[in-house]
Amino acid sequence: MEKFLFLLSAFLLVWGLRLQSDPASASKGNKFAALGMLIAIFSAVIMPLENSKSNLIWIIIPLSVSATLGYIIAKKIEMTSMPQMVSIFNGLGGLSAVLLSFTEINKWIIFPDAYEIIVVVVLLSSLFIGSVAFTGSLLAFAKLDGYKWSEKLTLPFQHIINIVFIFMILVCSYLFISSSDVTYLYLIIFLSFVYGIFFVAPIGGADMPVVISLLNSFTGITAALTGIIFGNIVMLLGGILVGAAGTILTLLMCNAMNRSLLNVIIGGFSSSGPSNENKEQGDIKEISDSDFAVQLFYSNKVIIVPGYGLAVAQAQKLCKEIQESLEANDVEVKYAIHPVAGRMPGHMNVLLAEADVDYSKLIELDQANEEFKSTDVAVIIGANDVVNPDAIDDSSSPLYGMPILKVWESISTVVLKRSMSAGYAGVQNPLFFKKNNKMYFGDAKESLQRLSSELKNL
Repeated sequence: MEKFLFLLSAFLLVWGLRLQSDPASASKGNKFAALGMLIAIFSAVIMPLENSKSNLIWIIIPLSVSATLGYIIAKKIEMTSMPQMVSIFNGLGGLSAVLLSFTEINKWIIFPDAYEIIVVVVLLSSLFIGSVAFTGSLLAFAKLDGYKWSEKLTLPFQHIINIVFIFMILVCSYLFISSSDVTYLYLIIFLSFVYGIFFVAPIGGADMPVVISLLNSFTGITAALTGIIFGNIVMLLGGILVGAAGTILTLLMCNAMNRSLLNVIIGGFSSSGPSNENKEQGDIKEISDSDFAVQLFYSNKVIIVPGYGLAVAQAQKLCKEIQESLEANDVEVKYAIHPVAGRMPGHMNVLLAEADVDYSKLIELDQANEEFKSTDVAVIIGANDVVNPDAIDDSSSPLYGMPILKVWESISTVVLKRSMSAGYAGVQNPLFFKKNNKMYFGDAKESLQRLSSELKNL
């Protein structure tokens, strides 16, 4: 029975991941994967205790409490804070791997014949990677949430210091295996925790989605290693899936920014590099509520480019209202989604799904760039770096080479923004000063509310 349940949970995990590859079936895939994980927990934890029911209470209570806390947190979390939640949950997964590895290594210290040396090496690897995932994810959370102190942890010659830490961890691991001295084990844990902080410290805030994905793959690797030790097929399979998916996603995001993973880890464009925020680039033109509404209402085709500003303002439902008003006047409306728009991949897709925007209206970068040429108005809502022409025109720009949405190829563009401040990458956007662009200043929610009212009055 136990093997059958393991097989069923493995199938649900794989099938759930397959369904998540398509936005239309992603929600169903998430539920299948969650059910698979629930069956895996039952099979791995509850069933082996059928002959020692007195221990069940020590498992059921913490499982119930943690499940309840997880549900409450996930239910209350805002879409803008989803990357932070993912980071925290991922860090806790890394900590779990640390605790499991620590327990099994202690068993080997007491009973040297319990494991062969190669198994101890695997456990130490799991402990190290889990430690890095834990403290690294906590720091990533702090950077994403805007804690100022999180940007001040980088030391001079940080990358040389990181190499020294790796060397020290390797030396301590060798000494621990040779002597079984628990002091070295504690030292390994301490050094690994500190290394996790230093690993993430040089990386800029705009690169945090890449880092979270990378740390997520680390957690998957630790789960797979732990699955090998315990002979748990589901843990092994789940770890491989998470590790592989996290790695692939990391590389895809790096490609979307036209940067290598090494470049991100060494330190990205938002951790250093000058800002051109105050650079004089020309005059801007503002647009009024009524002029904006009329321009959209009598267009043939409008493409909306959502960004983090839309998520912060929680204005996605107003976007849907405006879309419906325009479509009632036979205006074609689509949404251009950049791979790294928002704070994590799929951020904009989920945001628009909350407002019941049809998935068929969402177009990806390459298709969008083709369609901008036949677009009357491109409306940029809270996006900045993903529509910056400097990525193509200015080789000195830290964004240079990054594939972007060429919104300026539309007949006209309108940018919704609070102010003229630079984007998340810390660089100004020449798009604001182009002749066919107008600015529509204000909070995205308030601005779209005014625009929606004007459209309904036409």
